Amino acid sequence: MTSTAHGYDLATKDLEPPFAIVDLDAFDANADDLRRRAAGKPIRVVSKSVRCRELLDRVLARPGFAGLMCYSLAEAVWHVEEGTTDDIVVAYPTADHEALRLLAANDRARAAISVMVDSPEHLDLIDAALGHGHPRIRVCLELDASWRPVPGVHVGTRRSPVFTARQAVAFAQEIVARPGFSLVGMMAYEGQIAGLGDAAGSALHNRVIGWMHRHSAAELVRRRGTVVRAVRAIAELEFVNGGGTGSIETTGAEDVITEVAAGSGLLAPTLFDGYSRFHPSPAALFALPVVRRPSRTVATLFSGGYIASGPVGPSRVPSPYFPKGLRLLGFEGAGEVQTPVTGDAVRDLRLGDRVWLRHAKAGELAERFAEFHLLRGGQRDRAVPTYRGEGRNFG
Repeated sequence: MTSTAHGYDLATKDLEPPFAIVDLDAFDANADDLRRRAAGKPIRVVSKSVRCRELLDRVLARPGFAGLMCYSLAEAVWHVEEGTTDDIVVAYPTADHEALRLLAANDRARAAISVMVDSPEHLDLIDAALGHGHPRIRVCLELDASWRPVPGVHVGTRRSPVFTARQAVAFAQEIVARPGFSLVGMMAYEGQIAGLGDAAGSALHNRVIGWMHRHSAAELVRRRGTVVRAVRAIAELEFVNGGGTGSIETTGAEDVITEVAAGSGLLAPTLFDGYSRFHPSPAALFALPVVRRPSRTVATLFSGGYIASGPVGPSRVPSPYFPKGLRLLGFEGAGEVQTPVTGDAVRDLRLGDRVWLRHAKAGELAERFAEFHLLRGGQRDRAVPTYRGEGRNFG
């Protein structure tokens, strides 16, 4: 891999920062590790964590990876039209009437795409968008995978209202009885395990998170198994999806799971540094130029305020990576037009030098740059467009 400051600088010497790179050696190694961790279960690639068709095509061509999990129905229809894949699950319900009409009018898209639903109101919305007698729409029922250890305590993401087998069966019966719909799959995303590292804080913090992971996973394996078996008695499911980069091993080991989802582990943003079970190689970085030296202990970079979504805090800011020994200033942080850094390595920085940083989340870097410069074997390969570079913004 190219992963040294000198190696990256040399490979990109003709480029003017800011720009973003993806190290294909690291990307491919991460893909191999995800496949190893999946232990034979196919991996559905989460598009929101990549947002670049060239990279999605690359990983889908590898053994062990099959299909996309998109975050937008309009995005899913676009991928079908571009020929990316004929197997797509839209991970979030849609209220986009235009995208629903595009789906209904496209035979290939309707055969390829499964739309997420978790309530009868989602079926009503689709009916309202398409009218009575609309073509059959493939739907996936989402089960809430959060942990509720005691009444009033909710650990995990706020997603589906379907939590129990009774609720799932009642909704599944309504889907199969409703004209114009086919129940083809189920999904349950355990964000409290897949998206929360157990080696990211103090020893006490890590013990608490590890304890939560174990107890949450034990509860979910029992409940998810019961729910899936009950729903399978009503509909012949083609797939049952679960997990994420952080929980592939535990989720994939469940008998009822037919596939796992992953995406962030390919690019390895900083939020995935804090796991004890795996250690991906940083594959996506961006370079910023030094434009000021306000003091001997501070160098100021141009732009860089690429703050990740989620709860506001230090975990969501970009992190200096090369040269080693740099950090952001707590008072100023990463800004819209300038980002000061300090640390031992500052003394060697001159105007025009590059500082390499990592984003906190994987796919959001692609919203900041129109292209990724691909590196392989220490050499710059080519530039490929991100979604933004193709003029696509799916929200």
